[in-house]
Amino acid sequence: MSQLTANDLKVRGIAAIESALTAQTEATISVRGKDRFVVMDMAQYHYLRECELEAALMQSRADLAAGRARQESAEDHMARLDALLRKPSH
Repeated sequence: MSQLTANDLKVRGIAAIESALTAQTEATISVRGKDRFVVMDMAQYHYLRECELEAALMQSRADLAAGRARQESAEDHMARLDALLRKPSH
């Protein structure tokens, strides 16, 4: 991963980011010697976001298969919540 410093950005601006991303899909930005931020082009961001959404979908399917979630209509869901709210808690 390419490395940029806050000073690189201060001096060169967006050109520093564009230069760092020509050979890599991501670049870190360090501030006072510590990595603080990551920049990437939009195509890489969209790819990572799609991966994140796919992982969430897989987890949801696993929860359904393991019985940790319910599939029900909105009306059934609201009725179940109403019943829970009316149930006395002891």
